[in-house]
Amino acid sequence: MEVLASRILLRPSDLRRTQSFYRDTLGLAIYREFGPPDSPGVVFFLGQGLLEVSGRSGGEPGSVVELAFQVRDVGAEHERLLAAGVPVIRPPRLEPWGLVEMWISDPDGVRIVLIEVPADHPLRRDQRHLPAGD
Repeated sequence: MEVLASRILLRPSDLRRTQSFYRDTLGLAIYREFGPPDSPGVVFFLGQGLLEVSGRSGGEPGSVVELAFQVRDVGAEHERLLAAGVPVIRPPRLEPWGLVEMWISDPDGVRIVLIEVPADHPLRRDQRHLPAGD
């Protein structure tokens, strides 16, 4: 199989609430919108991937999917998201493997791990695509 592109699909219980969370609260940029004006699907950029929030789900919330987003400064995101009322499952902490991680959840309980790669971490050698100074 040759995968040319991929995306993560979320089917939330409340479409507008979840789209607002990813667009307004997390601040993800919109790649495109599609479908009927009263219930459009929205596709967000996720760095090297895409996140599509469309349709609706009747299943158990947050039970299958977990998202991981690498960010520049987990501490700054922690403060910003707390101020926005986002549920923080676990505040930032340095993990034994050298990454700083924080856990939050979206309105349907999907867990999102925010990850910061410290400047001195070996993974930085693999991130030459990031702008200078990061």
